[in-house]
Amino acid sequence: MEWDLSTQPPIVQKALGFVLQGYEIAVTWLLMPAAWSQFAILVVVYLAAVVLARRARKPLINLLTPSKDSTSILSKLRHYLLLFVPLLLPVFAYALAGIGEQVIRSVFGSGAVIAFGKRLFLVLAARIIVRDIVSDPFLKIFGRFVLLPVMVLYAFDLLDPLTERLNATMISLGNISFSVMALLRGVMAGVILFWLGRWSNDQSASFLSRQEAMRPATRQLAAKAAELFIFGLAFILLMNIMGVPLTSLAVLGGAIGVGLGFGLQKIASNYISGVILLLEGQATVGDFVELDSGQAGTIVKTTARAMILETFDGRWIVVPNEDFITTRIINYSDQGSANRIEVAFSVSYDTDINLVPDIVAKAVATHPGVLNEPEPPDVELRGFGDSGIDFGVEFWVNGIDDGKNKYASDVLFLIWNALKEHNIEIPYPHRVVELRNAPAAE
Repeated sequence: MEWDLSTQPPIVQKALGFVLQGYEIAVTWLLMPAAWSQFAILVVVYLAAVVLARRARKPLINLLTPSKDSTSILSKLRHYLLLFVPLLLPVFAYALAGIGEQVIRSVFGSGAVIAFGKRLFLVLAARIIVRDIVSDPFLKIFGRFVLLPVMVLYAFDLLDPLTERLNATMISLGNISFSVMALLRGVMAGVILFWLGRWSNDQSASFLSRQEAMRPATRQLAAKAAELFIFGLAFILLMNIMGVPLTSLAVLGGAIGVGLGFGLQKIASNYISGVILLLEGQATVGDFVELDSGQAGTIVKTTARAMILETFDGRWIVVPNEDFITTRIINYSDQGSANRIEVAFSVSYDTDINLVPDIVAKAVATHPGVLNEPEPPDVELRGFGDSGIDFGVEFWVNGIDDGKNKYASDVLFLIWNALKEHNIEIPYPHRVVELRNAPAAE
């Protein structure tokens, strides 16, 4: 078949050229007796693979399914292998087609059709992986728009010509030239490497968070170090894949240094301050801190740039790490150490004040959160007020008096009940008003 393509655009000529090439191959296959036998073998191979996959599926699932209460590494491995059971069909088909190809080549000296069928079975395997096995959204998108098209091109024997064409097409940016294939290879490698880096970082962070023997600050520092190592290694591998020498990054490093010196010094300062905080362990997740400005909250998250505090009313405060180094910060928690709380109260002037300390101390000691160490509850006389005698009770607790722990409120209830039980009056403000030069009453 001869078509005049000289009047068509170059891209149309190339596309039609591939179509004509495929048409000629198809006609050749249809007219060859060896091709018909290969088509028949492919049909038999596929049907045999369907039967074998159905027979092997159930016993294999029973073999690989772990018990419900098992948490060993072997059980996790068996559960992981279960995901690949849907690949039985294309695997059996590919293996049987390989055997059939050897037989056909020994008889006819050609096996192009059955080799094409083998490649189609690989496309089927890739489709099953993307559709049934992969659950990560990113990998699904990558498989749908990158892996499957590449496998289709490979099946139709178009991958090598397309690769050569992309290698020959150059892109110039000033003094730098690179091929389209190098660009695509770098993009795909970068996407895969940094996805693997993110996955590895999540796994390492999850593993470190379960190490209860390590201090929280040490766990966070180890997680940050692992993150830097993983993504640094991914960047170096990407540079090697793209063929960029690491020595050429010296200029980029100098530019970054200038940027840090002028515009990014605050970011660098906060990052370094965060590392210092993790090393020293002065403040970490779970600590209740009060800032120099008077704001207070619990540290719920640490980042490379800032600490995030959650207040009693649920608001989040983002505090730069540098503030924890350069300003005064009060840490009330210190990872579970005891804190002393003081509660004030008053009694009437008619009270025998010698009885008050023992009564109140015993009442406060009944609270389940009040500690006897480092000191038991201590009642002290504070002064003689306008309306009554002022006392203060000091007691130690694990934690702080926040929205979750109402130590001060609970202790005031205990003091009220104890004083009422002993008929001790709690005074209220009152004044004596004297009227001078008032007319005498008749």
